[in-house]
Amino acid sequence: MRQTDEESFRRFATRYAASLRRSAFLFCGDWHLAEDLMQQTLVKVYRSWSRIQQDESLANYGRTVLLRTWLDEKRRPWRRSEHTAEAVPDTADDRHDPANGVHRMWVRDLVHRGLLTLPPRQRAALVLRYFDDLSVAETAAVLGCSEGTVKSQTARGLDTLRASVARLSAEELGPTAGRVVT
Repeated sequence: MRQTDEESFRRFATRYAASLRRSAFLFCGDWHLAEDLMQQTLVKVYRSWSRIQQDESLANYGRTVLLRTWLDEKRRPWRRSEHTAEAVPDTADDRHDPANGVHRMWVRDLVHRGLLTLPPRQRAALVLRYFDDLSVAETAAVLGCSEGTVKSQTARGLDTLRASVARLSAEELGPTAGRVVT
């Protein structure tokens, strides 16, 4: 690879590695696997860098590669038989008031666990639309589908996520739990 290509790839990797890792975590729910997915994505992008760097939507290309890498990982047989049962440990959030931080972390964890119950396409649509803040058109380009499909997957995903969060909060708080998250 030429020196200028190498430098432009480094700028790309520096700029987008953290957002790719976060998206990968939201897809799979495991920081270690998310790190592996992000690294695999960067390797795949690096291999084809000389062909794709002319394109102005490098971020979307990286997200598309990440999504396909995650879907490929899910299809592998040894991944289907592996189930993690350990709960995500609580971590201190020094940026906020401790009284509010506990509730905020509980809600974030509840939404994340609900997100993990969604089918892969719905989860991908929600992550790209609301966590990566992509438009419907950009999400459709990353997913390789029509805008209508993105809208329907997003609507179905939100409905399923609401039901899942309500069920999870009722399980944790008991039958007297009202609507916790809307």
